[in-house]
Order: sequence, then C-alpha cells, then structure tokens
Amino acid sequence: MAGKPLPEQKDTVPNEGRRPRADARRNRDKLIEVAAQAFASHGTVTSLEDIARQAGVGIGTLYRHFPSREHLVEAVYRHEVEALCDAAGELSTKLAPDQALEEWMHRFVGYIATKRGMADSLRILLNSNSKLFADSYGRVPVALSGLIAQAVAAGSIRTDVDSTDVLHALSGTYSMPNSPEWHDRARRLVGLLMDGLRWGAPKTELR
Repeated sequence: MAGKPLPEQKDTVPNEGRRPRADARRNRDKLIEVAAQAFASHGTVTSLEDIARQAGVGIGTLYRHFPSREHLVEAVYRHEVEALCDAAGELSTKLAPDQALEEWMHRFVGYIATKRGMADSLRILLNSNSKLFADSYGRVPVALSGLIAQAVAAGSIRTDVDSTDVLHALSGTYSMPNSPEWHDRARRLVGLLMDGLRWGAPKTELR
C-alpha cells in the first residue's frame, strides 16, 4: 500500500544573492549616471566594464539591467532628456530669467556632449524603429521656449527671439569637430548667443 505523499518541502535556505529592490534601483541609477559621464568624456570607445567598475558593481549586474550597449544608451538618453527638461523649471525658480536661460543652455551643451558620445548606438536605435525618439521628440524645444518666453517677459532679452533659431544654433555644437577644445568652444558659443539675446533688450535700453 502506497504511503501518503510527503508534504511539499519549502526552501529554507536564504537567498543571500538577492538584493532588495531599492538597492537594485540605486545600482541602475548609478550605472546611468556613470555611463552619461563616460560617454560625454570618452565617446564610443567607452568600455562597459569600466562603467560597471566606476559604478561599484560587477559587469554581471550591468548586463542584468542593460542586456546590451544599446539598452544602456537608451536609458542614458531618456535620463538626459528628462533631466534637461526638468532643469528648466528648477532654474526658473532659483535664477533671474536670463540667467536661468543661460545656465540651461550650458546644460544643453552637456546633453549634446553625451549624445555625441553615444552617436553610433543612437543610429542603431533609430534604424531599429525604437520609440526612443518618438517619446522624447518635442520636449526639449518646449523647455527652451518656456525659458525664452520668461526672459522676454522680464525684459532681459530682446523681444524678437525665435526659440527655434536659438535651438538650431545650440544644436550646431553637435557637428563641431571633435577635439580637446570642444567643450570650451561650445561654452563660448553659449556666451556669444547670450550676448546677442541681451543686446537691445528693453531693460538694457533703459539703462
């Protein structure tokens, strides 16, 4: 006579390798932060192993979050767009309108530097019909347009400013020759743009 089936045995060995969800989230955020800096500084030669090491995690952890370089690039790009757009509102509450605009433009240069460093992978994502660009398209122009409108209303920049023209001028830094002086040249361009925007502003004319 067959005996009664044994009760199902529960696994009593603790899973020591499993990290809390909050810890995993911190690892992911740190990987994105380090990757953004690495792509901006070193471009396409950036090693995923170096990114993992600088983030304080193993390469296995990186691949668990981002199975390929393109997955990491997509996450970095989304983060950079969101941070740039969020900065518009934050700067508006802390600085005068023209100063907020100028600081945002400098941050835009940093965004472009990271984007240049991910160029090859971004092209792959574009060719694969990723939703990446569809989701982020239009957010950056809206952020810039709002900052310009506030500076115009405050009388700190000229009134005939077209935000699309300003964005095209800033975006020109993407195609500037890749050299050690790139960042300095891009920052000087921001200074020139701001000089032009402030020239003829109502507040300036009243002085």
